[in-house]
Amino acid sequence: MTERYEYVPHRLLRRRVRDIASGAEGVLMAVINENVSDSVDYEHWTELAYIRGASGREFTTAAANVHPAYDQPQTAAGRRDQGSA
Repeated sequence: MTERYEYVPHRLLRRRVRDIASGAEGVLMAVINENVSDSVDYEHWTELAYIRGASGREFTTAAANVHPAYDQPQTAAGRRDQGSA
């Protein structure tokens, strides 16, 4: 039987991130390529990000959903304020 997971390097490890799917924020603890298949004959691998929220609990999301927490879209008010500076 093959391994069911492997750690993947990620540029945002140990940094504050946001899960764009849920809007939740936390610290990226790990990205793991996991075999999520329950079949012996077929393997299905997916990259999951493990994020530790403020409560200390970790949650998972697709690694593609992870973005830096400071990377927020600007509102119209924010754009006006920058333009007048």
